Amino acid sequence: MSDYIKDYYAAYDEDGRLLKPYGRVEFLTTMRYIEKYLTPNAKVCEIGAGTGRYSRAIADMGYAVDAVELSPHNIDVFKSHLKPTQNINVMEGNALDLHMLADGAYDITLVFGPMYHLYTVEEKRKVITEALRVTKPNGVVMVAYVISDAALMENFMFGAGWSWEEKFGRGMIDPVTFATKSEPEDIFELVRKEDIDHLMSPFAVERLNYVATDLFARYIKDSLTEMSDEIFDLYLRYHFAVCERADMVGVSSHVLDVFRKV
Repeated sequence: MSDYIKDYYAAYDEDGRLLKPYGRVEFLTTMRYIEKYLTPNAKVCEIGAGTGRYSRAIADMGYAVDAVELSPHNIDVFKSHLKPTQNINVMEGNALDLHMLADGAYDITLVFGPMYHLYTVEEKRKVITEALRVTKPNGVVMVAYVISDAALMENFMFGAGWSWEEKFGRGMIDPVTFATKSEPEDIFELVRKEDIDHLMSPFAVERLNYVATDLFARYIKDSLTEMSDEIFDLYLRYHFAVCERADMVGVSSHVLDVFRKV
């Protein structure tokens, strides 16, 4: 793990991100799809488990979870929140090499962090290959990505500190198409759906859902914070109704690709 990634997660409140109103939209949407595919006695693996928000929520529903995380800081936070009633095995490991996990062991495999920090198709496909390897035949794999157009729009709207001249100058942003290309020092890999489709093209999988997990939430952070519980619930109903619409998903900051191993 590169030092800049270690430093990033050591300084960033990953544990609190999903508790903020805009983060709750992402969390609740993701949990909605996890629950959709959970079956009685399902075995679950989370690769890139962060501080364990999802693993702990799944364990609270009575499921056993194996959680693999690369960041030592995140693992420390994860373990500090564990309850005796939660059946979670937390392991330090790399999504590129899951040798500690058996073939075909899991009904659901979650890959919610690794694709944020990998910059080549070869490495990304290695992660998918490993996730499919540890998943049972007909099992479900869910992979999260960060979408480039949302990052561009947030910087246009909120001026989040980018130097556009620098980004164009080193080729991170194409000046004609505005497609992006990240390097490790950028921390986050930004993609479009066509990149995900190309990445997945060699694999024998059936796509079940392609979901905008936060959609407009990051654009309306302040409004979400000010909403009453009643209006927030209404917003969630709207969000859930449109989060798979093809004309919507491209503006989401985070997406979830849900597919079945065939």
